[in-house]
Amino acid sequence: MSIFYPGSTAKSMRSGRFVSQLTKSTMAIVMAGGRGERLRQLTEHRAKPATPFGGKYRIIDFSLSNCVNSGIRQILVMTQYKSHSLIQHIQRGWGYLRGELGEFVQLVPAQQKLGELWYRGTADCVYQNLDIIQAHDPELVLVLAGDHVYKMDYGPMIAFHVARAADVTLGMVQVPIQQAHEFGIATLDPDHRIIRFNEKPKNPEPMPGRTDVALASMGIYVFSVDYLRNTLNRDALDPASAHDFGKNIIPGAIGNSRIFAYPFESVETEAQAYWRDVGTVDAFYAANMELIFVSPELNLYDAEWPIWTYQEQTPCAKFVLDEEGRRGIAINSMVAGGCIVSGAVIRESLLFFNVTVNERSEVFRSVVLPHVRIGRGCRISRAILDEGCSIPDGMVIGEDAVLDRQRFHVTEQGVVLVTEDMLRNCSVPASVARPVVASPVAGN
Repeated sequence: MSIFYPGSTAKSMRSGRFVSQLTKSTMAIVMAGGRGERLRQLTEHRAKPATPFGGKYRIIDFSLSNCVNSGIRQILVMTQYKSHSLIQHIQRGWGYLRGELGEFVQLVPAQQKLGELWYRGTADCVYQNLDIIQAHDPELVLVLAGDHVYKMDYGPMIAFHVARAADVTLGMVQVPIQQAHEFGIATLDPDHRIIRFNEKPKNPEPMPGRTDVALASMGIYVFSVDYLRNTLNRDALDPASAHDFGKNIIPGAIGNSRIFAYPFESVETEAQAYWRDVGTVDAFYAANMELIFVSPELNLYDAEWPIWTYQEQTPCAKFVLDEEGRRGIAINSMVAGGCIVSGAVIRESLLFFNVTVNERSEVFRSVVLPHVRIGRGCRISRAILDEGCSIPDGMVIGEDAVLDRQRFHVTEQGVVLVTEDMLRNCSVPASVARPVVASPVAGN
């Protein structure tokens, strides 16, 4: 599906000045208050947008970086559940914008502005903070989910919205029909106007002429500010509403508002662009593992579109010991700063910062989050080790599915999720790994 612009508008939409003026007058609202329950124990002590990703980032960094790189410098981050680590991350890493220039990344906690009510849904979250939005007087409001991984210049989408004189524009992406029931699914007319929209349908409607894919909402909405205010005011008075954009606001706009879809494609090639909903443990694992490919779809080394984040000040990664059976190496892997691989072998894995792997241990196709210590003689395979885990000497994970299910969480695709709480609650069996010889080398 390609985007066709009216002839006279195409030239202006490709004008950098035209787009930059639009983004300067746009306020972004990043929804970062969801429970993230499908990520299981990964979100037991943190909000989903605060979950580590890609070796050094948090998931929310992608939405925030997209805003800053697109020229949107007025950003509200809406928080609610388990928000401490998210708030800490935003304060540490996103305080560099210049307030005197009207730039900010501002945290907005749930404040019970309407009596005893917390946020009842995504639309209610924005409704309860309309006064903050109006105080900054934007022309457009960009509503984003803070829990997706992608790189996107929002400028062309905003320009598309203005060129179509739209009331609301949705960012859309193609998803396999087998996964479509997890998303809001749209049907378009030839002018990209949305004529049907169903939130998480049991029987998703495929794209015209296709049976394998459907057009799904990315959770990205551009609203004209007056339309947003009027719509949310009406919705707030409806006792039957769930006060949610996907369930109520978008379906309610069909047929009586100018509502359009913006397909998320490469501007140059019109090919489907990278976007991942890392909402399940398997999806989170797969998206991280994709990064170790020789040429992954998500290019984190792109200097023209950097992903900004807070970084702990750590020394370089260190690989020590060079003896048979005690050789510190990493093969087809990504290893962040502060890691010490001491006489251990890392294969096809992603190590976040400040991870220590001790001698005669092996890590294979695993995602190891920050501040993890793996003891001597361990074997770890197809696992996610959550932040702060300390794996005892000799522990084997990912080889015995029955034992893994007794101690940890095992996904449908066989990925083993290990957390600090699980380790505290499980009994450690005798070592089944190789004999361990003590070493005085740093990191043991």
